[in-house]
Amino acid sequence: MAKVISISNQKGGVGKTTTSLAISTGFKERGFRVLAVDMDPQANFTFSLGGEGDDGPTVYELLKGEVQPRFAIQRTSYVDLIASNIVLSGAELEFTAEGREYILKKALKSLMPRYDYIVIDTPPALSFLTVNALAAAQYMIIPMQADIFSLQGIAQLGDSLLRLKQYCNPQLEVGGILLCRFDGRTILGRRINETADMVAQQIGTKLYKQKIRNSVAIQEAQTNQVSMFQYAPQSPGVADYRKFVDELLKSGV
Repeated sequence: MAKVISISNQKGGVGKTTTSLAISTGFKERGFRVLAVDMDPQANFTFSLGGEGDDGPTVYELLKGEVQPRFAIQRTSYVDLIASNIVLSGAELEFTAEGREYILKKALKSLMPRYDYIVIDTPPALSFLTVNALAAAQYMIIPMQADIFSLQGIAQLGDSLLRLKQYCNPQLEVGGILLCRFDGRTILGRRINETADMVAQQIGTKLYKQKIRNSVAIQEAQTNQVSMFQYAPQSPGVADYRKFVDELLKSGV
């Protein structure tokens, strides 16, 4: 039965999609059966995996019940994918019925036995789409950029998570905070690390031991729709993500 992991943060530009890619392809590389689900209308996850968001069913049709879950799946060079596109941006206004926060969870139920992991990339907001992802997930990973503004956003996220766990998904485990674009050589980097550790404790989670250094190679891999682990395995940032995947597996995720 699949373990469902949501990669979420209400702030944009913090590394959600890159982390989703690293976890998905990293697990696949280790022999696990992986389904990637793109819940972001920007569809960067879909693009980076080489998926097709404009020609064929997407997560939008899945949420509307217009396609059976197994027919929404695309086969990519790396993992199975339920794609997204810009049409999903209207979902907040379109889905208004009672229980709308559980639509994705119900849609994924029949797919759970087919996979070891389902990894969900979410938009940069605590919206209907993100709430659906978190209601369906067993684990939440919070990527954050190593700067003060991201820290403020994480602190604000704590109250939202408390309400979400209370009303939507009491079983949701906030696995931890992942520092991205981190430079431990600087005084600022070390201070951000210390403060992030305190903030993590305040919201009832932890700061992952592994940090992710900045890497142009990761961006190049995404642009070329190639797995970062194949494109530049010796890049510092890629090596960091490989160690992070190891840390997740050792933690029981």
